[in-house]
Amino acid sequence: MEKQKNAVGRRKEAVTRVFISKGDGKITVNDKDYKVYFPLVYLQNQVEAPLKTAEVFGKYDVVINAQGGGLKGQAEAAKLGIARALLEVNAEFRPSLKAAGQLKRDPRGVERKKFGHKKARRSYQFSKR
Repeated sequence: MEKQKNAVGRRKEAVTRVFISKGDGKITVNDKDYKVYFPLVYLQNQVEAPLKTAEVFGKYDVVINAQGGGLKGQAEAAKLGIARALLEVNAEFRPSLKAAGQLKRDPRGVERKKFGHKKARRSYQFSKR
């Protein structure tokens, strides 16, 4: 059996380590099945997306360690991690994954709070009198 490949995916505060190896399509996140860990269907689709784009859904076993952030951030970090790990397996997947925009790290994070404001942009209520 070939050695497993690994990659890292990040999104907001979430970081996922993805390990991919030849198998029968089992995807586990933090020792749970991904459908149990991500109960929302659109988050499950995020995780499956790179495998479906590369047309290898069900041919690789994927083990994901997710830390930090929320469920959505973790699902999107897993998407990037799986896409990067697929490139380690076979570089020919690159054009299709790149065209689907799955190799791009989403740089958006939380804006810092400014002083004199309640939140990053929300001001305190102004009273003229």
